[in-house]
Amino acid sequence: MLDFTWKVFSQTGNVDTYLLFKELEVERQERPDSTSEELADIDFPIT
Repeated sequence: MLDFTWKVFSQTGNVDTYLLFKELEVERQERPDSTSEELADIDFPIT
């Protein structure tokens, strides 16, 4: 999602898209392992 948002901003120069990019970037820094944990849960569901 971060790459897509940056690509849209770089092509359009839309300030709102840049602000969304920065918001997503901060959220990603706050919880960097969330994607890995989600994928692990999918691979090994708790039964």
